[in-house]
Amino acid sequence: MRTLFLLLAATCAFAQVKHQHHPPRSADEYAKVLEDPSRDAWQKPHEVIMALKLKPTEVVADIGSGSGYFTRRFAHHVAKVYAVDISEGLLSKTKGEKIEPVLATTDDPKLPAASVDTIFICDVLHHIDNRDAYYKKLAAALKPGGRIVNIDFHKRDLPVGPPVSMKLSEDEVRKEFAAAGFQQSAKHTFLPHQYFLEFRK
Repeated sequence: MRTLFLLLAATCAFAQVKHQHHPPRSADEYAKVLEDPSRDAWQKPHEVIMALKLKPTEVVADIGSGSGYFTRRFAHHVAKVYAVDISEGLLSKTKGEKIEPVLATTDDPKLPAASVDTIFICDVLHHIDNRDAYYKKLAAALKPGGRIVNIDFHKRDLPVGPPVSMKLSEDEVRKEFAAAGFQQSAKHTFLPHQYFLEFRK
């Protein structure tokens, strides 16, 4: 079961299923869940990207990119996107001129040092073990002045997302980032089921 949850960390599958405890078994099945059109209503991808005010020169790393739900959208607005995932099958579905797939491990995003302006994490952080060490690796990948963006589910019962017991509260996340040397630099409140925070060193 632990291995199963680690795989979910990279694919965000729990984000799109209603408290599902038996996740899809193949990359194709995961992709169908991740790309479910009904997700747009509550994930609001266009509004998320507009809120980030991305620059055409930026490099973005999409942690737990899955089948590319956000990666493909980022590619329309920035110079380069690292699609970071532990599933080769899902990375094979994420293609594009500005997209570079990165086969990561559960404890290492495998990003080049000082290479990224925006690290984007959506519905994934609550699955990552040993986050203190992981934050250090993310920090090393940021360019000076770069930011980490985290979107995750509020720690309460919701119609989508994982069980409450698996979630991280907004306060927990803020404290973890503070301990890693980051300060909250922005907060967006338009998502119905998730908090949306930006952090900088």
